[in-house]
Amino acid sequence: MSALSSFPNGLDALEARLRQDLAWLELPAKAWVPPRVVDGQRVVDVVIIGAGMAGLVASAMLKRLGVANHVVLDKAPAGREGPWVTFARMRTLRSPKQLTGPAMGLPALTFRAYYEALHGRDAWVALDRAPRETWMDYLIWYRRVLDLPVRNGTTVDSILPRADGLLDIVCRQHGRIETTIARHVVLATGRDGLGSPFVPPIADDIDPKFWAHTADAIDFASLRGKRVGVVGAGASAMDNAATALEAGAARLDMFVRRTDLPRINKFTGIGSQGVVHGFAGLPDEWKWRFLDYAMRAQTPPPRPSVLRVSAFPQAHLHLGSPITRLEQQGDHLAVTTPKGRYPLDFLIFGTGFKIELTNRPELAAVASHIRLWRDRFPVPADMRNGELEASPDLGDAFEFLEAEPGACPALARIHCFNFPATLSHGKLTGDIPAISEGADRLARGIVRSLFVADRERHFADLQAYDTPELLGDEWADDETGASDDTTLREPFPERTPT
Repeated sequence: MSALSSFPNGLDALEARLRQDLAWLELPAKAWVPPRVVDGQRVVDVVIIGAGMAGLVASAMLKRLGVANHVVLDKAPAGREGPWVTFARMRTLRSPKQLTGPAMGLPALTFRAYYEALHGRDAWVALDRAPRETWMDYLIWYRRVLDLPVRNGTTVDSILPRADGLLDIVCRQHGRIETTIARHVVLATGRDGLGSPFVPPIADDIDPKFWAHTADAIDFASLRGKRVGVVGAGASAMDNAATALEAGAARLDMFVRRTDLPRINKFTGIGSQGVVHGFAGLPDEWKWRFLDYAMRAQTPPPRPSVLRVSAFPQAHLHLGSPITRLEQQGDHLAVTTPKGRYPLDFLIFGTGFKIELTNRPELAAVASHIRLWRDRFPVPADMRNGELEASPDLGDAFEFLEAEPGACPALARIHCFNFPATLSHGKLTGDIPAISEGADRLARGIVRSLFVADRERHFADLQAYDTPELLGDEWADDETGASDDTTLREPFPERTPT
């Protein structure tokens, strides 16, 4: 039986089922956070920065728990949030299609339900992995069907602590600058949320017209007939190499430091609810040990991505070939490795991202106060790891902690719900598999903080509540007095001993 027979009207019927599920579960919960007005302006309880997958599910969880007064801000136009239709260049997602991702445990909100409602169950069975454009369509539907409060075209310039304990969020939208007063801020800003793409120093003196990072907008059509190089062999490097080849690159050279490509995805081997919910409870030395080992082993590029590149005869893989010299020679580049020298017209760096708080202007007012792991964890001499050392040390609700206690209390209200949270919480903030569990942990922590902060108001409401359960007419007082009937006093007469 096809999904269309289960849902005769496609998405309309699926949405009706979702509404019924939410009604049966009494979701979303009623709004309960007392409103605040400061300087004549309504205070927003939570501002979420970023409307990609992480930002949307964070919003959905807050709404589910009754924090209705929140907003999601994203600089991209609607439908262009996150990487899926911008700098992601794989054909399909790397995650298996059946993962429930941001569905929050609701069957009718899963990607599978969405896909089957549109295309039928046979199409779902035939599907290998979700095309990235289809996944973006699903997130657009997710946002619409849950009626999430997203404002597009809004850039956050700064997050400023206030003397009253609140936060000023200075934004630009359509050329206008406005300030929103918030109680909490969630950074759902993705892979480079606390830094930027990493490009090695060898490119510092090279004209930017000759190179790009995989996270950049690249005019692949202009690479037709050109000699293109790619640094790295991870998933993004492979996807960009394939895109250049499919655009007509005359030659493609991939330069890889390692003498072999990694072949085993170590974390996949231990994926479980134990890891999802248990990683945050590990002692610090074990968190470090797990992630350092996985990072050293590296994640292999997906097999389909590698085959997509190797299918082209003009693609060349150079293992054991770190770039030792990069020169600009007139209208082209020259790359030198231990194995040779290669002329190139364009070079793409698939070299990942770096955590560098000074690269985030919106955090300028608080960055120096944020405690990093290197500030308090004695890094083992045989496990030095720059990325882990620069990771923020986070609290139970993903909140930043102070490097110097008392120096910046506002950090307790700024929550790092992006990739650099991995060392503190595990892989809950960016990858599809456990994003709902991460958002649940985040939202519950914020709810706890909001309730505790408003305890006086909630206690006053408790005292003021006067709706009676009993009206006084349910039962009359018996005024006849006590009875002298000994059978009532002694329902069980004493037995005579035998």
